[in-house]
Amino acid sequence: MNLSDLDHRITGCRACPRLVAWREEVARTKRAAFADWTYWGRPVPGFGPADASLLIIGLAPAAHGANRTGRMFTGDRSGDVLYEALYDIGLASQPTAVSADDGLELYGVRITSPVRCAPPANKPTPEERDTCRSWLVEELTLLRPTLRAVVVLGAFGWQAALPAFAAAGWQVPRPRPAFGHGARVSLGGLDLFGCFHVSQRNTFTGKLTPAMLRDVLRTAAAAAGLPTTP
Repeated sequence: MNLSDLDHRITGCRACPRLVAWREEVARTKRAAFADWTYWGRPVPGFGPADASLLIIGLAPAAHGANRTGRMFTGDRSGDVLYEALYDIGLASQPTAVSADDGLELYGVRITSPVRCAPPANKPTPEERDTCRSWLVEELTLLRPTLRAVVVLGAFGWQAALPAFAAAGWQVPRPRPAFGHGARVSLGGLDLFGCFHVSQRNTFTGKLTPAMLRDVLRTAAAAAGLPTTP
């Protein structure tokens, strides 16, 4: 199996009844600003090359972002912040992400999340997080030959990702390392970095600034062997 096969399987998942009902209801009712859109309304696969050396892990698709467009961090303000930062340091072909067919390319970077369906109030349950983990484990396993560094956005993603790294064969320290912005942990051949999430709550309040985000991404890119622009 390759990543394309995995991505296809992910889009057909119906394992969590609450999430299935919510994502499909949102896709039917829509937001007024997107009334003319045909929403994706399904689980969202990872985005980026199959030989990525840097992985970015978020939380879950946004109801009117990736749940609408079908691509990670595409079509919402969190994605605007993330892709602009990746563009600024030379890891994305353009600074905006508005639709799955907008021509955006990532260079050496893949973006994924531990929960693949948009959850009510952006809050998956622990059971939903754990049910979805197998998809992330498979994705990590397929990326393992080239993956050298990972940036995890937010404490939820950090807590969800650590068991997945262990299940995919990396050495996760005991006790498990705590999340923090700028945290760096070695998993034995893989460098793990923590970064505040690019949510509006963090970016609008200044808890996470564009400069802070670029600094973490540059450090992680260096660990992954990716060149960046000044």
